[in-house]
Amino acid sequence: MRILGIDPGYATIGFGLITAERAQVNMLTYGAITTPAGLPLSRRLYQIGTDMEDLIGQLKPDVISIEELFFNTNLTTGIAVAHARGVLLYTAEKCGIPLHEYTPSQVKMAVVGYGKAEKRQVMDMNHRLLHLKAVPRPDDAADALALALCHARSATSRLPLQDSRVKETI
Repeated sequence: MRILGIDPGYATIGFGLITAERAQVNMLTYGAITTPAGLPLSRRLYQIGTDMEDLIGQLKPDVISIEELFFNTNLTTGIAVAHARGVLLYTAEKCGIPLHEYTPSQVKMAVVGYGKAEKRQVMDMNHRLLHLKAVPRPDDAADALALALCHARSATSRLPLQDSRVKETI
């Protein structure tokens, strides 16, 4: 399975593509889509959609893993990021790619094993799990790889409910 992790933003959108087969994960590529600072938000959103559609066409992911929004103290920035995230969701749907959303705590739990892990711990586990020579840069790309890893671990940890004797208790 080819998993494209996306760390949403409006100035920098991190992406990371991995393959996941059973317990094996491999990093294929990572990077960032950027928009110039002087552009109006509407132009930046248009560029994000166009660039993301091109990226999906090039990378051909089977699934996309994207971070749910977490608002901190800067509501103005949060609203702009929410607009950009909406464009990313729209683009995934337009391209017909299944989309899965994860909170920061879910990503930390899946990658580090602790939902309140520090960012450096997540980066270190990215480095280890993907057998990388260095921690990916920019941080947005590293976050996107963590989102892809989160989905790889979440998707492979679910027990299939094909046997009628097995009942879901949640």
